[in-house]
Amino acid sequence: MTTLAFVIHISGGTLALVAGTVAAFAPKGGRLHRAAGNVFFVCMLVMAAFAAYLGIVVPDQINIFIAAFTAYLVATAWLTVRRKEGAIGLSEKIGLLAAIILCAPFAILSFQLATGLPPLFKSTVRFEGPVLIAIYSFTAVLAIAAIGDANTVLAGGISGAPRIARHLWRMCLGLTLAAGSAFTNGLPRLLPPPVHVTTIFFLPQLIPIGLLLFWMIRVRLTGWYKHAAIAGAAAR
Repeated sequence: MTTLAFVIHISGGTLALVAGTVAAFAPKGGRLHRAAGNVFFVCMLVMAAFAAYLGIVVPDQINIFIAAFTAYLVATAWLTVRRKEGAIGLSEKIGLLAAIILCAPFAILSFQLATGLPPLFKSTVRFEGPVLIAIYSFTAVLAIAAIGDANTVLAGGISGAPRIARHLWRMCLGLTLAAGSAFTNGLPRLLPPPVHVTTIFFLPQLIPIGLLLFWMIRVRLTGWYKHAAIAGAAAR
């Protein structure tokens, strides 16, 4: 059962990387982008679901939190563009609850580490250096996601450029996590023992991060979305 779960997890992740790459570079809003995005969404959920299972039966290899966070990101990103503009439903409220549950322990831990209090979690890894930076980074991302979900629910929906930005940054970050899982966790396990994870293994993650930054600037700080919306209305 564990071997089968690994096969499905890896297969889902591989297909997600391919579909996500296609969606990232395809014209936004086009048929190819939507089709690839749907495949990416389904494959990421499959990968995350089996990662959660493996996180229970093989806890030293896969992190359950990362699996839950990945599923949350792609699910809320996909639902953002599936939902009509300026509208919400039960799924957005569930997403907000999930964001709070994911963010709360990291927020508490970050506060304790920043103030010198005893940490909430006991770990064999010391909370310093890259580990400390990673904890603060995850806390910041989770806080941004939770605040975004809260604003969406309280406002009764989201529309325009903020809606597209919400979809894109969550999808790009999901793709970043998939790339990280593949190249810094999965791939090294297939290589001979003397091979160690070096900086080059982290390079594939820089591509979706770069795309995330590019689209956030283009959607929020330029007139791209307005021109795209006008062109789409004219085409219809």
